[in-house]
Amino acid sequence: MVFSSTVFLFIFLPITYIFYLVCNNLKIRNIILIVSSLVFYAYGEPIAVILMIISIIANYFFGLGMTGKFKKTILTVSIFFNIAMLYVFKYLSFSISLFDGITGLGVPVPLIDLPVGISFFTFQAMSYVIDVYKQPELKEKNILNIFLYISLFPQLIAGPIVKFSDIASQINKREITVEKTASGLRRFICGLSKKVLIANFVAQIADAAFDNPSANMSSPALWIGAAAYMLQIFFDFSGYSDMAIGLGKMFGFEFRENFNYPFGADSMQDFWRKWNISVSTWFKEYVYIPLGGNRKGKIRTSVNKCIVFFLTGLWHGANLTFVVWGIIHGLFLLLEQYGIIFFVKKKQLLSKIVSHIYVLLVVMFAFIFFRADNLGSAVSYIGGMFTNFLTDSTLSSKVYSLAFTPYTVIIAVFAVIFSLPVIPKLDELLKKKKKSPAGEYIGSAVTLVLFALCVMNLYSSTYNPFIYFRF
Repeated sequence: MVFSSTVFLFIFLPITYIFYLVCNNLKIRNIILIVSSLVFYAYGEPIAVILMIISIIANYFFGLGMTGKFKKTILTVSIFFNIAMLYVFKYLSFSISLFDGITGLGVPVPLIDLPVGISFFTFQAMSYVIDVYKQPELKEKNILNIFLYISLFPQLIAGPIVKFSDIASQINKREITVEKTASGLRRFICGLSKKVLIANFVAQIADAAFDNPSANMSSPALWIGAAAYMLQIFFDFSGYSDMAIGLGKMFGFEFRENFNYPFGADSMQDFWRKWNISVSTWFKEYVYIPLGGNRKGKIRTSVNKCIVFFLTGLWHGANLTFVVWGIIHGLFLLLEQYGIIFFVKKKQLLSKIVSHIYVLLVVMFAFIFFRADNLGSAVSYIGGMFTNFLTDSTLSSKVYSLAFTPYTVIIAVFAVIFSLPVIPKLDELLKKKKKSPAGEYIGSAVTLVLFALCVMNLYSSTYNPFIYFRF
């Protein structure tokens, strides 16, 4: 089940929320959320929900046993268990295929369906056990609280990854207010609009460019397709994060921000402070710092960053394309660190403009590997962007017909507004001027219009993919 579906919007969410509101007992409310979350996950993954339940129970007992002289052994076993589970269901087939390609032995490749969201709920489970190892006071004796923490449906499928220490107090003490509910609804609809009105539209342009041989596409069409995919993945994932944060507020939870306008970054380091913050923070706290961080000299720091970005790429998918995507980001971070890309630290206006363009280009070219089926396709696509200026075909005209319409212009305007910190600045300006009730009414009206447009779009179109569901 996805948030941007009529089943979720008009059946699952209203029923869950009504039951939640009717009951005033927090413990029963938590049970309602647990049951609802399991139903939410089982709707699309009826078998995989058993795997998630096993993960929850196992990590609950790992955390419970984190005492005395055996705590380090238990931590080691828990990490091995979680990584082994992730490896079997996500990377085993990929590893065997890679092994066959290198050795030519032809070992049979098992067909294993990837459980939706396994990367996210496994990382949350691991963070709980590791945090309990570091801070024994976080140990949770009530297994239902661990069930709620890991399975909570707003962030179950595609994050943001929530640390137990950030949410532990909210599990046992939170409240619902009219203001919080209204704020949550607005945030949810904002995310839904990003997903349905922008991401779904530009996704069609990206598909028209990427789903055909790049040799048959003209260079302008390939550039348009690459830019469209960059917008698609941002509005797809940040839209989902907005919806998750909004839903959390509706049920009394406060989740941390997961995106902070990364396309406004002026360096790759700045980009990773703003892009998928929960995942980058997870790797920083549980991989980079334990490896030594930046405390053991420049060479060790560089090695640690390479390891982190290799794993970050691999975490996103069982394909060498994702690994290369991670390596590209790590490489440019190192080039900045050693001052080879020198203009990112300059404060002059020209340097800032050049820095913004540089970041967008690196991100766009890296995402070509993210989107491509294999390394050869990615290299061919990038090559075509610089060599296919004389190529023309009906395939290219499909990209142009989608990209050059009045609706596309409108979408482009909203894409710029939503991808740069324009709205927060306007909101801050309005707050300084003590926003009037009329402004509140206008804001509510705009929210309702956006929701109506989303619903009409969902009913009129069956095209509604979520990129991060395959991770």
